Amino acid sequence: MNYIIDAPAIPSLPVIGSDQRFPIRRVFCIGRNYAEHAREMGATVDKSTPMFFCKPADAVVGDGADVAYPQATADLHHEVEMVVALGAGGHDLSPAQAKALVWGYGVGLDLTRRDLQAQAKAKGHPWDVAKGFDHSAPISALRPADAATVDAQTVLRLSVNGELRQQSTLGEMVHDVPHILAALSTLFELKAGDLVFTGTPAGVAALQRGDRFYAELVGVAELRGRIV
Repeated sequence: MNYIIDAPAIPSLPVIGSDQRFPIRRVFCIGRNYAEHAREMGATVDKSTPMFFCKPADAVVGDGADVAYPQATADLHHEVEMVVALGAGGHDLSPAQAKALVWGYGVGLDLTRRDLQAQAKAKGHPWDVAKGFDHSAPISALRPADAATVDAQTVLRLSVNGELRQQSTLGEMVHDVPHILAALSTLFELKAGDLVFTGTPAGVAALQRGDRFYAELVGVAELRGRIV
């Protein structure tokens, strides 16, 4: 193909136990998927209508990398989340059909410019600038689903500078993975290469320059990085 400018690189993530990489198509996120987090943000959970937003694929930052403190904010927050990688796609799927799309799992941070999000909420505006900025999606290497044990007892947690900030089990999610994917598939045609952030538990707080973070989906994936 003869492009008029250089074609952008395809974002990708490493695969645990392999020298191959997982190419990223889209990054979807669900909000308010842990009741305690919704309460700490002064919100309620609407179980009948999951709330979704997106991040650009090139916002993904790999394990061990420095993450630049973003411009236009004085209140950068961490939100640790399980990330699901899709190996197939479809639309208008049942939960059982949607579950079969899962290729693998990782752990990530949905970094948020909280002050910009608060301004957007106050004005009834979308959250795009608060959620979809450069380097806003640090994600671990991915573990294939057939090599991972992920269930309601799996622990998700985040430490900053050695201090535990967030911890929960996946059983605390309001919408589980099959139902998240099924709901998403009524709004978008899902495809192989899509990543889905599945929501954050309570304990979100500010990150400062120099902070080091360590996120775990225990027994499955780990993510380390530093805010610079």
